[in-house]
Amino acid sequence: MPNPVDQLVSHQFVVEIDGVEAARFTESSGLQMTTDVFEYKEGGLNGYTHRLPGRVSYSTLSLKRGVADGPQLYAWYTRFNTAADKTGELKNISIVLYKTDHTEALRWNLHGAFPVKWSSPSLVASSSDTLIETFDLAFADAEVVRQ
Repeated sequence: MPNPVDQLVSHQFVVEIDGVEAARFTESSGLQMTTDVFEYKEGGLNGYTHRLPGRVSYSTLSLKRGVADGPQLYAWYTRFNTAADKTGELKNISIVLYKTDHTEALRWNLHGAFPVKWSSPSLVASSSDTLIETFDLAFADAEVVRQ
């Protein structure tokens, strides 16, 4: 009898920065890769347009977490945006998804990442919700590793 497929659940993930597990995030969204399409209209072939693959572009990754986790990411954001040579502040980010048995299922490795936006949580006097800050990252390259 074949083994049932292990179902992956979205809440079992961690974010690593330069190989070290960072603060626990409650949400990771926006990870997307897109290939541009280059259209070439060949002379003499008026009823057909060649469609060729172009450059790959990457979206901005958005990470959300509880504010109580410490100031390291905000400090990286401020250092990056005040540094004369920003290349020293580029980091490698991994989003690691675990199976229900706590073994690694998938890993998204983002290379050359840097912070592009930090958002403070909304403060509402009549609410007792957890404070969530948002941290957006751009990156140069990505790979998906299946275990």
